[in-house]
Amino acid sequence: MKQISFFRFIQQGKSGIVTNRLLIPFLAFSLLLNSCDNFVDVDLPTSQLTASAVFQDKATANAAMVSIYAKMRDTGILSGNVSGLSNELGNYADELDYYGGISGTTRNFYNNSILASNTEIFSWWSSSYSQIYAANAIIEGVSASSILAKVDKDQLTGEALFVRSLLTFYLLNLYGDVPYITTTNYQLNKVAHRMPSSELYSHIISDLQLSASLLSDNYISSDRVRPNKSVAMALLARVYLYNSSWAEAADTASYLINNTGVYPWENNLEAIFLKESSTTIWQFMPRTDGQNTQEGETFIFTSGPPPTVALSDQLLNDFEIGDQRKIHWVKTITDGSDSWSHVNKYRQKSNTLGAMEYSVVFRLAEQYLIRGEARAQQGDLIGAKEDLNKIRNTAGLANTTALSKSDILTALLQERKVELFTEMGHRFFDLKRTNQLDAALTVVKPGWNTTDRLFPLPESEISLNPNLNPQNNGY
Repeated sequence: MKQISFFRFIQQGKSGIVTNRLLIPFLAFSLLLNSCDNFVDVDLPTSQLTASAVFQDKATANAAMVSIYAKMRDTGILSGNVSGLSNELGNYADELDYYGGISGTTRNFYNNSILASNTEIFSWWSSSYSQIYAANAIIEGVSASSILAKVDKDQLTGEALFVRSLLTFYLLNLYGDVPYITTTNYQLNKVAHRMPSSELYSHIISDLQLSASLLSDNYISSDRVRPNKSVAMALLARVYLYNSSWAEAADTASYLINNTGVYPWENNLEAIFLKESSTTIWQFMPRTDGQNTQEGETFIFTSGPPPTVALSDQLLNDFEIGDQRKIHWVKTITDGSDSWSHVNKYRQKSNTLGAMEYSVVFRLAEQYLIRGEARAQQGDLIGAKEDLNKIRNTAGLANTTALSKSDILTALLQERKVELFTEMGHRFFDLKRTNQLDAALTVVKPGWNTTDRLFPLPESEISLNPNLNPQNNGY
């Protein structure tokens, strides 16, 4: 289905194409009909779906929810394909070098030449708000259901709140002040204003706290592909960190770290990105059985020069001597005279007899790094070093030599670089939130400006909804 502007879709309701009365059944029908995934198998009704049919039945309500995850996996910011954050922000920051053609959006990210008319900027915005809109339809439909059991209502509502929070969090960190969409009411959505970042964080935190209270400690599906309470808490810990709520970040990360029965630590780097990894908190299941990750398709190459991207020297040179992550998570390809390296976290570029790898969205190592940073910020330097050393020792490195608060924070940022590289934009966001973006990128990105820390709002969206003005500085 052709992607259209979120606000153009919303405005269609004014002309009667999509009305508030029909919005939920239209959405649910399109989600169920257009998603191809094997999260669950549900036989669709032969008659036209209605709101009551979708949300009065547990199977179809679950199908509508998992269809959102399929959309998130396949399109938009969290996708592992070339248009997702892992690739585009890896090129925008200092993780990847671009080897592709002279045209294409990735080249624009690599060359720091983003415009408000950029198609990827529009796609991120539109797909994110469409997915948020779908989550809101789940919340409203479940609330109105008179048949669903309370336990099912809580699970679905908790998941939808998590999705809304997750996507809004990314939009906030990409675009700055953005609308916070919490309804399917087109009359409200089509005139939505941008909300200050402080208010956005407050709403995201409230939604995640509610989500965590509704979700069970147990996963309701195999392979950790449906969020449980820990998934909401993992995002909440990250949100607290970005919002400088140090005590809350440390306590929330501890919730997951201390849950060793569900998340035992894994010392084998070869096992971290397998679908059965004990340190995976939440992951996307591939579209079909036997398919593996889009990240593998995007980053792996078998001959040089690379067809699109390769790991940058800036990243490769930051691995310490003896760092096993460079051995296990990086692979070098040579043509006899030159060599290039690609990400080797995911090993499968094509289908296998059965899926071996799922796309990991949250994993336990980040929680140790969150808690370590939050502890350091509060002056708990011993605890911070313990968390830092947990990651370092697993990588085959000795304990950190950092002593002061400043040095420990620097060491933690460095550890995040070599632990979380090419994972959904961590590097770019870390540089940005620690105010080190200009210092790091000015030397590798000619023409880099401070205003480049935010992307422009899509010009087409501002045209549809002038309440989104003013455009971000620099665009």
